[in-house]
Amino acid sequence: MSQLRRRTLGSISAPGSAILDKFKDFDAYAKPIEDFRVKTFSGAAVTLASAVVIFLLVFSEFVDWRKVKMEPSIEVDKARKEKLSINLNITVPHVPCYLLSIDVMDVAGEHQNDIQSSVFKKRLDPNGKLIEEAKGEIGGTVPQAADGTAYCGSCYGAKPPASGCCNTCEDVRNAYAASGWTLDKVDSTEQCIREGYAEKAETQSTEGCNVFGTIQVNKVAGNFHLAPGKSYAQSHMHVHDLAPYQKKNIFHFSHTIHSLSFGKQMAFGNPLDGAAKETAEQYFMYQYYIKVVSTRFQFMNGTVVNTNQFSATEHQRDTNPRHGGAGLPGIFFNYDISPMLVTYTEYQKPFSHFLTDVCAVVGGIFTVAGIVDSFIYTAERTIKKKLDLGKAS
Repeated sequence: MSQLRRRTLGSISAPGSAILDKFKDFDAYAKPIEDFRVKTFSGAAVTLASAVVIFLLVFSEFVDWRKVKMEPSIEVDKARKEKLSINLNITVPHVPCYLLSIDVMDVAGEHQNDIQSSVFKKRLDPNGKLIEEAKGEIGGTVPQAADGTAYCGSCYGAKPPASGCCNTCEDVRNAYAASGWTLDKVDSTEQCIREGYAEKAETQSTEGCNVFGTIQVNKVAGNFHLAPGKSYAQSHMHVHDLAPYQKKNIFHFSHTIHSLSFGKQMAFGNPLDGAAKETAEQYFMYQYYIKVVSTRFQFMNGTVVNTNQFSATEHQRDTNPRHGGAGLPGIFFNYDISPMLVTYTEYQKPFSHFLTDVCAVVGGIFTVAGIVDSFIYTAERTIKKKLDLGKAS
């Protein structure tokens, strides 16, 4: 029994402790002893300045992370056989509504003459105030025949409408337009005399007109215009009948474009919104050349909106024959379709990007601050040594 030796627990190292000691070798941030740390006034100033800069930059990164952005991209527009909606609101203060015609022509050969189904007119007095909500057309009621039968007016040899009768002055004008004829004797037409067409035209000669509505066109190059006179096609040509109005020098096409857009209206402004032109000339042509670019908005909630943006240039000239000019006075919008599609995608930075940016800011500021502090501390020590040497000598 006396040969047995007694071992103490302190001489035996636990296996777990050896593993932990070995793990400490991976520490890249070894801590110096507190007694070897030197704290300086310059170091405190650099630390406080760094903290302020870090706070400001982190706050700006937070604001940027919360902000929703629209990321643009461009590609070839592959859409086919689409229609294009043109929304317009234009005021012509010196041309009466009955005289204005809104027409569309495109390179596909489609013509829309004197559009009235989706474009409306409001009569304005010489001061620009609204006169009535109804369309600015001159017309009348259909009379009854003497024997009580339904009245059927003559079309005077022109192509009659589907009903076979021209019961109003407007019916006669349309019949003449359909036949490619000029109605230059309004005062001798029974329907126009009965409705007092000449008197009403004289009454409205000093009025203006506000034109607004939507036009559906093919998505190809073309033009739409506001011009005087009844429009019709003659020998495959677009013609405006100015004969009944030629003696009235009222073709003052000063105008204001309140709004003009292609497709669904969005929050962005269009270049011609609010454009105004003023002239004292009686025969003036205003031309706007428009390049339409298809645009798509994709929102984070899954909503997709297809619309269009456009750029515009303008030109104007005098068409008065007395001044050697030629052409039709009016307001002309010539549009062309771009083959490109611009897509705006609503985008917000993910939270991981925010954390990455914060780490970059904090780490970068601390690194730069450490370099600045080291430089200041080294400079202070060097200057202090030189001063001490100077005093010793």
